Parts: sequence; structure tokens; C-alpha cells
Amino acid sequence: MTQGVLHLIPVGLGEAPPSSWLPEDVRVLAGRLDTYIAENAKTARAFLKLAGTVRPLQEITIHVLDRSANDARIREWLTPLRTGGEIGLVSEAGCPAVADPGARVVALAHALGIRVVPHVGPSSLLLGLMASGLEGQRFTFHGYAPVKPDERTRTLKAWEAASRQHDQTQLFIETPYRNDAMFQSLLRTLKGDTRLCVARSLTTAHEWIHTCSIAQWKQRPAPELDKQPTLFLFLAAR
Repeated sequence: MTQGVLHLIPVGLGEAPPSSWLPEDVRVLAGRLDTYIAENAKTARAFLKLAGTVRPLQEITIHVLDRSANDARIREWLTPLRTGGEIGLVSEAGCPAVADPGARVVALAHALGIRVVPHVGPSSLLLGLMASGLEGQRFTFHGYAPVKPDERTRTLKAWEAASRQHDQTQLFIETPYRNDAMFQSLLRTLKGDTRLCVARSLTTAHEWIHTCSIAQWKQRPAPELDKQPTLFLFLAAR
């Protein structure tokens, strides 16, 4: 029996030419596939337009991984791969299935005995960690912090305590229009000797990465973060 393949294809993190963040062989692969699973069809088509496709975009099938996509529907999308063929899985930004709902698709592919192939491309989490200078062997990603101020403060303090106890870098993101408020919350909540890295708009012309202690951040002008995708990382002093 011929085994099909689920290709995990990273997409860009912002406005930048694919040649700067996607290997050519992955770009060619992405352009020849005729079926995709994507969190958002619009962003998937934008990626494919940049990558260049063998077929017209309107002839490419895009299954949308939204809230209505239960396991039964995902299995329907994947079942043809049990006898051959190829499907691409893409995220809205960065690597699929990493801090991304595509992990459900990958888990079901394994359950169905389908080959899963990850491809090289940008991951904001790893790029930010690489550039932060913080602990790179022990780290955890939390997704989003709570929105309510009191709950957010308690959560940040808990993450800082875990960071100190385990010598572990803490990573999280925020909705871009709330970046400035989150940055100020970090300055108010974390201890002065905790090191904070702010990694903004990675791989784009607006990329900016800086790490220093909370005490030092308080002496600097606040970075421009509004409406720009930003990763926050911190490591508590021991």
C-alpha cells in the first residue's frame, strides 16, 4: 500500500520575501501541492501567492481548521492519504502544530498511520529564544497571559517563581494591540533583576530584539510594539 504524506510547511511571520525565510525546495513543494489544511484560508492563499503555485489558486483545495472542524471531519480530510497523495498543513504564521491548532491534525495523521514530514522554516518561538541570551535548555511557552489585570499579575508572578526555581525561560505572546499594556505590566510586576527579552516582528524589516534586566528597562524609552507581533521572554535571577 502506498503511504501518503502530511507536509508541515511553515509560513512567514510578517512582510518579507519568501527567499529570506523559506528554503527553495520547500517553496517548490508548497507550490505543487493541490490540497491544504489551514487555520485561515485567506492567509493560506496569501502564502501560496507569494510562494508561487503550479495550479491557479482557485483550483487548490483549502480545508479550514476552524472551531467547526471536529476530529471526524479532519479524519475525512486525511483518510485519502492512507492510500497515497500529499496534503500540506500551514499555520497563520510560523510553524504549523507549534503553539498552533494544527497539532490536532498531526495527532490524527499519526493515528491513521500517515507519514508526517516537517519542513524547515521560521518559528518565532525558537528565533526569539535563540536571540534572547536567556536559558536555552530549559524553557516553557505559555501562549497568552490573562487579560484581567489582577489575574495577569498573579500569573506573571507565578511564572517568575517557576523561572527562578527551575532556571527556566518563560515565553509568551500577546494580542498585538495589547503589547504596550503587557510591557508595562511586566515592568510593574517582575523583580528588578529578572531579565526580559522583547522580540518584535521577527524576520521582517521591523525586526527588533533586546534583552536587559527589568531595572534597566525602566531606565530606557519603551519600545514601539503597538500592533506588531511580539514575543516576550524572561528569566528570573537565582
